[in-house]
Amino acid sequence: MKVQDKKVVALAYKLEVDGRIADQAGRERPLEYIHGTHMLLPKFEQAVEGKEPGESVSFTLSPEEGYGVHNPQHVIDIPKEAFVIDGVMHEELMQPGRVLPMMGQDGNVIQATVKEVKDRHVSMDFNHPMAGKTLNFTVEVVSVREATESELNNGLHGEYLPPEEHECCHGKGRCHNHEGDGEGCCKEGEGCCKEG
Repeated sequence: MKVQDKKVVALAYKLEVDGRIADQAGRERPLEYIHGTHMLLPKFEQAVEGKEPGESVSFTLSPEEGYGVHNPQHVIDIPKEAFVIDGVMHEELMQPGRVLPMMGQDGNVIQATVKEVKDRHVSMDFNHPMAGKTLNFTVEVVSVREATESELNNGLHGEYLPPEEHECCHGKGRCHNHEGDGEGCCKEGEGCCKEG
């Protein structure tokens, strides 16, 4: 079976950026997604389209084809009060280089990187961490199968379910952790909420 729209595809891949491995998934724990649902970069999907299990492909994506160029307007100073949870300032969240899930004004969760800690503000970079980078991929198709009706309606991992089922901050100062790593997510202007 070939990689095409509405197929569940499992990929082993290696991503090299600036001569170093930036991300990878092996055959034992491949990346799985539903092809053609815009969950991956469009040029990435184009590169694996039509491939069959066992086939490999290597390709390079420019910043424009990947995560865009770095936009200095996406570096924003946020008041330190945003890192206060239950009256306690969480200094451990304000470490330069730390990536935090934050909620934008549109309600979507965005990854932001702490750039600098100032007297009253924290400079946060809302550009994708790979913005401005050339992405070098080596990809092997591990498996391809038909997506079930449920997967097509709800997403492979439930990503199409209504927002209230994946809401970040539940209005109680706590955060549902999407990644399972103990990190919280912050809502701009409403303080930071961390899973407890």
